[in-house]
Amino acid sequence: MNARKLRDFIGTKLMLIVTLFTSALFFAIFLLLLFRSALVLQTEPITDILFSSTWHPDNGQFGLAPIIIGTMLTTGIALIIAIPISLLSAIYIVEYAPRRVRKTIRPFIDVLAGVPSVVYGLCAFLFLVPLVKDFIAPWFGVQTTGLCIFTASITLAIMVFPIIISLCIESFDAIPTALKEASLSVGATKWETVKKVVLRASAPGVIAAILLGFGRAFGETIAVNMVVGGIPIVPKSLFQPGETLASLIASKYGELMAIPLQESALMLVALILFVVVFLFNILGVLVLRRAKKRWKY
Repeated sequence: MNARKLRDFIGTKLMLIVTLFTSALFFAIFLLLLFRSALVLQTEPITDILFSSTWHPDNGQFGLAPIIIGTMLTTGIALIIAIPISLLSAIYIVEYAPRRVRKTIRPFIDVLAGVPSVVYGLCAFLFLVPLVKDFIAPWFGVQTTGLCIFTASITLAIMVFPIIISLCIESFDAIPTALKEASLSVGATKWETVKKVVLRASAPGVIAAILLGFGRAFGETIAVNMVVGGIPIVPKSLFQPGETLASLIASKYGELMAIPLQESALMLVALILFVVVFLFNILGVLVLRRAKKRWKY
C-alpha cells in the first residue's frame, strides 16, 4: 500500500510539474517577445507604429498600418468564404448525409486539418495563382500576377474549412434528439428544424468554431507567404499584392535580424500577432465551454 501511494504521489506531482511547465511557456514567450521589442518601443510610440503607413526598416520607419490592413483583409475575406461553406457542409453531414457517407467523410476532414500548411501553400502556388492570374482577375477586368490578397484569402479559407466543419459537427451532434423530434412532431420540415432548432441551440458552438478558425487564419504564415505577394503597401484592390503580420516575419527574418532595431521591430510584430491570436483562441474556448455547459444541463 505504501509503495502504491508513493507511486500515485510521484505520478501526481510529475503531472503537476508538466502542467505548470506548459502553462509557464505562454508567459515565457510573452515576456521574451515583450523584452525583445522594447528597443523599437523606446524609439517610437506604439501608436505611431500601428497607424503609420510607411514600412522602410533601412530608414528607421516601421509603420505597420499596411501590414495590419493586409492581415485583416486576408483573414476577413477567408472567413467570409469559409463560414457559409463550412456551416452548410456540417449541416449536411449531421442532418442529411446517410450514415455510410458520414463515416466516409469525417476521416477526410480530420486529415485535411492535419495537412502541413506548406503543402497548402505549394498547391495554391501551382494551381490558384495561375487560376487567379489567367481566369478570375481578367473576368473582373484586372491584370495581376496571381500573387495577391485574393489568392491568399482563398488559400486561408481552404485551410480553415476542416476546423470550422469539425467544431460545428460536434456542436450539432451535442443537441438533444428530443428537441429535433419535438420540432418535427409539430409539422416542421427538416430544413425548418435545422434553421429554428439546430442552429439556434448550437449558436455558441458555431461562434466558437468561427473564432478558433479566425485564430488559425490570422496567424497562418508559410502558405500565405507563398502567395500573398510580400509587398507592405495598402492594397487598393484584392488582386494587388500585400503583406500580413505572419508572412512579414517569415520573409524578413533573415535580412533584418542582424540589426538590433530592425530585429526589435520584428519582435513587436510577433508580439502583436501572439496577443491577438491568443485573445481570439481564449474567447473561442470560453464560448465553447459555455456551450457545453448549456448542452449538459
